Amino acid sequence: MRTGGVQRAPQGREDLSFGLDAHRGRAEVSEAFQGYSGQAFSLRSEKGRFTLPPAFRNAVKLSTEDRTLCLTAHERWPCLVGFGTERVKEFEAILDREEESAFKFGRDFDRDTRAIQLNSFATMPFDDSGRFIMPEHIRNLGKIGDELFFQGGGRFFTVWNPARLYEMGQELAVAKAACEVLEKEARAKGKKK
Repeated sequence: MRTGGVQRAPQGREDLSFGLDAHRGRAEVSEAFQGYSGQAFSLRSEKGRFTLPPAFRNAVKLSTEDRTLCLTAHERWPCLVGFGTERVKEFEAILDREEESAFKFGRDFDRDTRAIQLNSFATMPFDDSGRFIMPEHIRNLGKIGDELFFQGGGRFFTVWNPARLYEMGQELAVAKAACEVLEKEARAKGKKK
C-alpha cells in the first residue's frame, strides 16, 4: 500500500528528512529487498550529519549486512548513486552485460576502467536514526552543500544537490517537482527550530 503522504520526523529529533511515497518506511527486517522508490529530502545537521530518510534507510538495511551505505558518482548525471553492500555482488553481471552490449553494437568497452568506476564507491556507517557523515571527497564529487534530495531508482537511488537537479531537463520533471515541495517543507521546519 502506498501512502503518498509526507513523512515527518518526531519532535525534538535531529532527523531533518522528509519523504513522499514512503511506503517502504514500514519495512520489516525479515522482508526481502525490493528496491528503492519514492523521494525524500534531508538537511545537514549542525553536527555535519545527513539523515538517510526512513524509506531509504530501511531498504539499505535490507541490502547490506552491517548498516553500511555506499555512495559514488552517477555514470552520466551530476549526482551521486546510493546502494547497500549487497549490490556489489551484481557488479560482475553488470560488466558482462555492458561488455556484451558494446560488442553487439560495435562500441568500445574497457572492462578494467568500468570495473574501477563501479568499485570506486565510498562506504559509510549510519546509526539507527539513519544519521551518517558523508566523506568530503564524495560531497565534492556530488557538489553537495547542506541539503540532499533522494530519488528512488529500483536497484539504487540517486542523491542530488537540489540546485544541480533543477538544471536537469524535462526527463526528471517529477523528481524536480517533488524536490521543490520537500525542500520548502524542510526549510520551513528548520526555521522553527
